[in-house]
Amino acid sequence: MSEPAGGTEMPETLVTYLRLRGLEPSKFRRRRARSTASDENQPFTAGRDPSGLGDVLDRLTRDAGWGPQLSRADLARTWEDVAGGETAKHTRPVALDAGLLTVQADSTAWAKQLQLMRAQVLSEIIRRFPEAGVESIRFIGPDVPSWKWGPRAIPGRGPRDTYG
Repeated sequence: MSEPAGGTEMPETLVTYLRLRGLEPSKFRRRRARSTASDENQPFTAGRDPSGLGDVLDRLTRDAGWGPQLSRADLARTWEDVAGGETAKHTRPVALDAGLLTVQADSTAWAKQLQLMRAQVLSEIIRRFPEAGVESIRFIGPDVPSWKWGPRAIPGRGPRDTYG
């Protein structure tokens, strides 16, 4: 029987097989080289513990840059908590563009009352949703029908008696 340099004996069937194939068994046994380049795949090292779902989602939203968009969506979703129950029945946020939050009221009286309370509502929004990017608020009255559509509307008197 042939004995490699490592001190362990090769099975006789393997030696016979290698001789029949015309191969001489190696006298040296190869050892697997230890990898020192990356310890991230080693068990029981730092950072290998499972993370909670909340932590994973928080890291994902932070890395993807979704924080401001999600904060704006939360502001619209929780408008009742921010503005108060009675106020939320008569108002709704309709737009947020370049730091200006536009809130539409059911009546001009509600819009005027909220204009007087603008500082309190704005401070509450900034306290709860700092990432939303709200810098100012505009309160508007109820929507009336308009013939002007979009930014390219032509100024003028518009359609007059076109129905009869």
